[in-house]
Amino acid sequence: MTTTHRRRRRRRGGPGAGAQTPAPGEPARPGVATGGGGLETGNPGTAHRFARMCATVAAVLPFGLSRVVDPTFIGFALINGFTFGVDLLLLTAMHGWLGWPVDVSIALGYAAAFGLGFVLNRSLNFRSHAPAGRQVLLYALVVAINFGVILLGVGAGLATLGVEYHLARIAAGVCEGIFMYCAMRWVVFGRQGDTPA
Repeated sequence: MTTTHRRRRRRRGGPGAGAQTPAPGEPARPGVATGGGGLETGNPGTAHRFARMCATVAAVLPFGLSRVVDPTFIGFALINGFTFGVDLLLLTAMHGWLGWPVDVSIALGYAAAFGLGFVLNRSLNFRSHAPAGRQVLLYALVVAINFGVILLGVGAGLATLGVEYHLARIAAGVCEGIFMYCAMRWVVFGRQGDTPA
């Protein structure tokens, strides 16, 4: 469909006509304008179900944890557990099977997993509607700090000291998980960024 046809359909009240910007914290619906001026094309049902599932898990945590653990932490743990598995799979394929250097394998697996983690956390967990450009820049800065200080410092450092590379990567993963959750919740997807432009 051409741009001209889309404009005519909007003027006639077709799909996309009269799109409203969602309130901060409210998941966007397909065909509803986002803060970035675009249209949210994801499935809102998936984001709502994911949020309800995380809230349910957080509510039944034992030992008083249900009072202190935010549902977004549960969502972050689920998403990043999945992307960490992707990271380890890529690391194994590149270093274990293809024989690539461990630092190159760590870097490429890391980049792929963190790109996927950004998309899933933004759409499912934090359900942000702020313009993505600023968030991508903040995320890139957070990832660069995490990569240089935690991943290479802890992960590659332990591997260099003789720790098996999977164990070294898991140790680095624990450290980066804490850092990344805090950065994503309060910096990258912080509430101040959810105000529509």
